Amino acid sequence: MNKRKIFNDPVYGFVTIPYPIVFDLIEHPYFQRLRRIKQVSLTHYVYPGALHTRFHHALGALHLMGQAIDVLRSKGTTITEEEARGAAIAILLHDIGHGPFSHTLEHTLINVHHEALSLLFMEALNVTFDGALSLAIQIFKDEYPKKFLHQLVSGQLDMDRMDYLNRDSFFTGVHEGVIGYDRIIKMLAVHNDELVVEEKGIYSIEKFLIARRLMYWQVYLHKTVLGVEQMLIQAWRRAKALAGQSVELGVSGGLRYFLYNSPTGDDFGKNRKELIGQFAKMDDYDIMYALKTFMQHPDFVLSFLAGSIIDRRLFKIELQNEPFDPAYIQKIRRAAMEVFDVSEDLVGHLVFHGSESNRAYNTARDEIKILFKNGEVRPMSQSLDYGIQSEEIRKYYLCYPKQLNKPTQAFNVG
Repeated sequence: MNKRKIFNDPVYGFVTIPYPIVFDLIEHPYFQRLRRIKQVSLTHYVYPGALHTRFHHALGALHLMGQAIDVLRSKGTTITEEEARGAAIAILLHDIGHGPFSHTLEHTLINVHHEALSLLFMEALNVTFDGALSLAIQIFKDEYPKKFLHQLVSGQLDMDRMDYLNRDSFFTGVHEGVIGYDRIIKMLAVHNDELVVEEKGIYSIEKFLIARRLMYWQVYLHKTVLGVEQMLIQAWRRAKALAGQSVELGVSGGLRYFLYNSPTGDDFGKNRKELIGQFAKMDDYDIMYALKTFMQHPDFVLSFLAGSIIDRRLFKIELQNEPFDPAYIQKIRRAAMEVFDVSEDLVGHLVFHGSESNRAYNTARDEIKILFKNGEVRPMSQSLDYGIQSEEIRKYYLCYPKQLNKPTQAFNVG
């Protein structure tokens, strides 16, 4: 059977599946689940076109990996067919451990990082495919001698970031995120088994970092997106609390399992088959169905949050560069307790605050290295005026129901 399949991707055009095993992995139910998990969670509440999935992204990253391997080979880097296949599998499966709504519920529904879950999925699939994923797992874990293969999967200039910036920009319509991915890939090279960028690509890298910073604050951490995602987190925290009291919530399947149980990373290691099986049953549709069920629940906080998310009655969100005055927060909490008749131990689900930060370029991680024409290799931090991209930007948020806008006296601090 010919398994050299072609997908028509809206971003790159025709994408060829390079190896039969890659096609088999795509056909596996674990991977098909990614069709039902949106790439950017609830971002479509602000950008209606942002309905693309982790499935789209994985195929796009696979396509870019193939291009990168071809470029490196053309420059004399030895990459065997087995290594190319391993890198393709590693990038294809790099996000397979994402749960419903991706990062939003990552530490609320299950307190295990998605990369750890991706590795567990890969190990489970390695058993199914008789060890054919062993090299891919080595590359994914950065245990393979050719470090540049791991850097193509997970690094500051990896195919993951290259695709999601391009794809998320395409589907949101935020053109500031568009990057010259093809030029960047053509500028890649290998020096001492590490990924480097040729000197003439330095300004393409600078634009890439600027695009990443702009996308974070215009899309991923857009104040309205941040607000609705925090509402979802609060709904789930309330549901978990009720489940901990053995309150019936009307959900089933894998979602019920993880609401009424809280397995740790160690538990996943010990009972991998059972827990991965339960986890693989969950996707965005389960969460949305649960929210619609919660709308009818007698618990006011849960039903109010669920209904607000489903009907897009979004909370007010304030954003600023400094922490909020505790007295200001307390005034709003007291107003919420009065308006909604909730106790002090529950009002935190309706009035909540925190902070988000982003650093477009992290000098604490493996730096992007620039290869100069004279053969010298220097970190990017010593090669260009990158300062604004390396600084951490932190913003503080405060969310509360819009009904609290009416009793303005509640906000008179002092």
